[in-house]
Amino acid sequence: MSLNIQERFDLLCSDARSCRICPNLADKTAVLSELNGSLTPKVFFIGEAPGRAGADRTRRPFYGDKSGDNFQKLLDSIQLERRDIFITSAVMCSPRSATDANRRPMRSEIRNCSSYLERVFALIDPPVIATLGSVALEALKLIQYHEFTLRDHAGTVETWNGRTLVPLYHPSPQVIASQRGLSLQLTHFQCLEKFVRDSGQWITRN
Repeated sequence: MSLNIQERFDLLCSDARSCRICPNLADKTAVLSELNGSLTPKVFFIGEAPGRAGADRTRRPFYGDKSGDNFQKLLDSIQLERRDIFITSAVMCSPRSATDANRRPMRSEIRNCSSYLERVFALIDPPVIATLGSVALEALKLIQYHEFTLRDHAGTVETWNGRTLVPLYHPSPQVIASQRGLSLQLTHFQCLEKFVRDSGQWITRN
C-alpha cells in the first residue's frame, strides 16, 4: 500500500532522529518534524544547523534565539507566515564546540546529512528554495553542483537542479552586524517576495 506525503514525511523524520552517523553529534537529535513547517510550502528555506538556544532547544527551526528573532522580522517584512514555509538545515543536529557553544558544521557532517536533505527535497518538491548563509548554499553542491556564491548571487533568482534558487544571507546577529543592520537582508527578501508573487504562487489566506 502506498503511503501519502504525511506518512512518508513521518518516516523520514523518524529516520533522521535515529541517525547517529556523526561521532560529534551522536548525542544530539535531528530537528525534523511537523514544526519545520508546511509540506506544500511557498518557499523552502535551508539554514546552517540548529542553534543551541534556538532550534535544538525549541525543536522549531529559527525560533527561540536572536537568529530566529531576525528571521521572523524578515518574514514579517514580506507578510510571509511560518505556516506557508518549510525550514530545514544543511546539518539537522546541533554542532557544538568543546565549551558547548554553537560551531560551524564540519564538511563531513554536511556530507553525512546530505542524504536527508535530498530526501526532504524529493518528498516536498518545493517550487522555490532559499538558502540562508554560505553553509546552506555549499550543502546544495553535494546534491547538484553549482558555482553560486553569496558575494555574487545573494538576493538574486537563479536556477538550480531544475528549481528556482534564491541565495540569502544568514540572519544571525554577527552577519547582520557586518552588514550594518537588517537593511540589505530586507532588500533581498523583497526580491524573494517579488519572484514568488510574480510566479503566481503567492496566495493570501483568509
